[in-house]
Amino acid sequence: MSEGFQLSCPIPIRDYPNVTLAHGGGGRLMHDLISRMFFAAFGTNAAQSHDGAVLVPPTGARLAFTTDSYVVNPLFFPGGNIGELAVYGTANDLAMCGARACWLSVGFILEEGLPMETLWQVVQAIALAAQKCGAVIVTGDTKVVDRGKGDGVYINTAGIGVIEHDLDIGPAGLQEGDAIIVNGDLGRHGIAIMAQREGLALETEIESDCAPLWPQVCAMLEGGIEVHCLRDLTRGGLSSALNELASASAHRLFVREAEIPVSPGVRAVCELLGFDPLYVACEGRFVAIVKHDHAERAVELLRSAGAPEPRLIGSVQQKGTPEVILRSCIGTNRILDMLSGEQLPRIC
Repeated sequence: MSEGFQLSCPIPIRDYPNVTLAHGGGGRLMHDLISRMFFAAFGTNAAQSHDGAVLVPPTGARLAFTTDSYVVNPLFFPGGNIGELAVYGTANDLAMCGARACWLSVGFILEEGLPMETLWQVVQAIALAAQKCGAVIVTGDTKVVDRGKGDGVYINTAGIGVIEHDLDIGPAGLQEGDAIIVNGDLGRHGIAIMAQREGLALETEIESDCAPLWPQVCAMLEGGIEVHCLRDLTRGGLSSALNELASASAHRLFVREAEIPVSPGVRAVCELLGFDPLYVACEGRFVAIVKHDHAERAVELLRSAGAPEPRLIGSVQQKGTPEVILRSCIGTNRILDMLSGEQLPRIC
């Protein structure tokens, strides 16, 4: 649980220590759960309780919209939890559009028997994460499923963000010669989840990189960097992200393995278990495609905004053959293909 957010739970846990089917039945218990737990944590006024939210965007602003669902197992892991993951994941998807997250919705699928204290910890994490992102939770939903059919809690979040610049950020913006930058070391989220799930006793605990990305994106935009495309490195890791961009833009992408940052701990676990860190999921990492002349400045701005280890790792090459070429550490080239199966399920 993140520090600095210590509300006491307003739900009478001693009366209802676990979620019951009645908490999703539309009656008094559901009303109490929503008003005394969710509204209290998210700062929602009871007078705003309605089937939807009316939003007033800035005049002339462009908007970005996204949605995602979270089924991570376990619910709490080194460096984060499902609540933070749900907020950051959606806010980060907006950041990849060049948008600042403003409004979020949160939908809960709760399993009968879920300890109310566990739910409260998740709710607190959501509230704190939204606060860190500068976003407001304006609407939501709650459902309860039978015991044994929900794995504790699933969360769906949707978000609307405001685009406050004139750039069109997306795969169509890739140009030959563009620089490819990553903002930090790869694979920590997937390995942290797997180690926690399987009970691996590691000499040094590996923590998830779960974090909001907008401050780093904003630093580049406000610094005048010509950003052509952004993509977060979630399921499928760096390899899948680059292959998706190559396919969508019809460009060949070239990256150098020696420049791709991977922490010693993650690399050691991957070597032990036969994983490739280029395919392991991250939750606080992204790839930025920027104008070549702006690459060095972009790396500096990312570092100043808190990026742990930003690196220039490659370039966009000619159009016509959508593929990713990896220059290995021993100097040979190979095609970096997209992951064909599921390397680590239930990581987000």
